[in-house]
Amino acid sequence: MKKELLYVDGYNMIGAWPELVKLKRIDKMADARDQLLHELSNYAKYQEIEIRIIFDAQLVPGIQQRYDKYDVVVIFTSEGETADSYIERAVGEENLLITNVSVATSDLAEQWIVFQKGAARKSAIELYKELNRVKKNIALDATLYKMQQYRRNSPLKEEDEKRLKEFYQKLIQSEHPRDSL
Repeated sequence: MKKELLYVDGYNMIGAWPELVKLKRIDKMADARDQLLHELSNYAKYQEIEIRIIFDAQLVPGIQQRYDKYDVVVIFTSEGETADSYIERAVGEENLLITNVSVATSDLAEQWIVFQKGAARKSAIELYKELNRVKKNIALDATLYKMQQYRRNSPLKEEDEKRLKEFYQKLIQSEHPRDSL
């Protein structure tokens, strides 16, 4: 089975997702980045894919950084390198027979370039909608899991329940004597 790898243009998502746009407008870019990482981490775990979030160095100047946070890979490009150019280069290197590469960006020029290199692409809004669908599935799965943990409330005492089960087994055996051989 092919490894699934998703490259995400981080600032592109922050500029498109409603909750993150609000944080950006009140100058809480670090909070917006952190919330993006958190959301994509849950998505990655549930979808069983590897996610690499790329941020331009223009908003966080300095040397290139790469680290893992919330089980996603975070990459700040080198100063002067855009997220687009980093993603284009990485897609060319990673898009192999054993890896299925996708790129999430709303930059149409970038979408065409990664498509030409054989990667799938999706817009920021498509990823946002997919992420919200997955969040609903996660909540549903969690609810179903919780329901499995609860034992049905029974007005019978354990001893009475045991006797009733024994009686039921005897009843079944008397109706089907050959099955008990």
